[in-house]
Amino acid sequence: MENDSIDGLILKLHDVNAVKFGEYKLKTGMMTPIYIDLRVLVSHPALMNQVSALIYQRVQEEELQFDNVCGVPYTALPLATIICSRHELPMLIRRKEAKDYGTKRLVEGSFREGDICLIIEDTVTSGTSILETAEVLYSGAEGAVTDAIVLMDREQGGVEYLASKGIKLHPIISMFKLLNVLLAANRIDAQTAQSVRKFILDNNTFSTKGENGNGVPAIKKPCLDQTMELSYGDRAKLPDVHPVASKLLSIMEEKQSNLCVSADVTISEELLQLADSLGPKICMLKTHVDILEDYTAAFVQKLQALAEKHNFIIFEDRKFADIGNTVKHQYEGGLYQISSWSHIVNAHAVPGPGVVKGLSAVGKPLGRGCLLIAQMSSQGSLATGEYTKAVLKMAEEHTDFVIGFICGSKISKRPEFIHMTPGVQIQAGGDVLGQQYTTPEDVLYNKGSDVIIVGRGILEAPDRLKAAESYRMSGWEAYTKRLSKVAQ
Repeated sequence: MENDSIDGLILKLHDVNAVKFGEYKLKTGMMTPIYIDLRVLVSHPALMNQVSALIYQRVQEEELQFDNVCGVPYTALPLATIICSRHELPMLIRRKEAKDYGTKRLVEGSFREGDICLIIEDTVTSGTSILETAEVLYSGAEGAVTDAIVLMDREQGGVEYLASKGIKLHPIISMFKLLNVLLAANRIDAQTAQSVRKFILDNNTFSTKGENGNGVPAIKKPCLDQTMELSYGDRAKLPDVHPVASKLLSIMEEKQSNLCVSADVTISEELLQLADSLGPKICMLKTHVDILEDYTAAFVQKLQALAEKHNFIIFEDRKFADIGNTVKHQYEGGLYQISSWSHIVNAHAVPGPGVVKGLSAVGKPLGRGCLLIAQMSSQGSLATGEYTKAVLKMAEEHTDFVIGFICGSKISKRPEFIHMTPGVQIQAGGDVLGQQYTTPEDVLYNKGSDVIIVGRGILEAPDRLKAAESYRMSGWEAYTKRLSKVAQ
């Protein structure tokens, strides 16, 4: 989903007074300094169509599976109607109250027991409206509602509450994203943005202590995703975590950095200068050793010394993708002898488990680790759906060597696995060769990844050190925000 489209939509919503600042009372009874009133969309058909298109785009991006669609009454009902009409999808209508004549049904439309319904909502605070709709749609039919899409997530506990009830919420716009866009466009001042941010963080409706007074039942902590609950430091101490993963997580905690720099340069001296200058800011340095024009064994020794000096992990982005016997020789021998100096390598799962077995035969005795490529940041990548599920299964069968994934978002709940996401820039977008960029906040906070991999965002900056520090701070802030949200 193009970041420019989201930014433009936010400004248009502000233009039509769908975003209001002041003192307003929510359905939960809570007073709020910001109010999202998307009912005005019905008077702006072009904007209504744009919102509907973005919602359907998210459906496609997430590859959601469902049999019919239902919009939460009333504001989301026209959105669902447009989507279903335009794409010829079966739709259900939930009534607020049953008719006292005719069928007296609360749900209109044709559906069968066990059908899966995708719920569409305009704004989520606590998540109770979506849950109420789900319960009305399929009372007693376990698992019949698995996903919901919302235009605006107020980031006050709705995602967690619905997750605890078995419904995954897919937000399009987060409250913090909205504030950042309005602030950058001078629509609001810094004091207003800070006031709303504080309110959001101080008023999370997701309670762990009993009824919280806002109509949201208490949820026990074990219902949460365990990966999200643990800090990097806590995960480093888990008994089943791989030694390389433990070292990386410890470095991240100690240096307050989840930044991996992709050092895609072609001259050895420039790469070493990068490693030396950016070393204090990063947890990991990613290399493509085969693009160096002047590779020598002495270069590797210097790189290892810098990794020791600045306490970072070396990740050779080799992307092994051949039969086991071949990758074994590629990893151990040849000109580069990668296994002798790189802490981590990665591999495609296309050849099957033999690729992991071949690499493990070399790397495991040396204490090395491997990342499997589950998803890619390039446009049109085939690493999706069933392929990603197969990668996860392969990793779970080789935890003595596989430490995690290259991916666009978190794919495993096991806290021992590390998720690393490439294609990260402060400004989202893409290039002419199909590379797609997402922001640190989206990757770490919204998608649950652990490490951001940044290349051109730093390498092409006028001041690489300053850019690296900016990414480090942005990444760490998104991670700590994620932890604080879960802790509330």
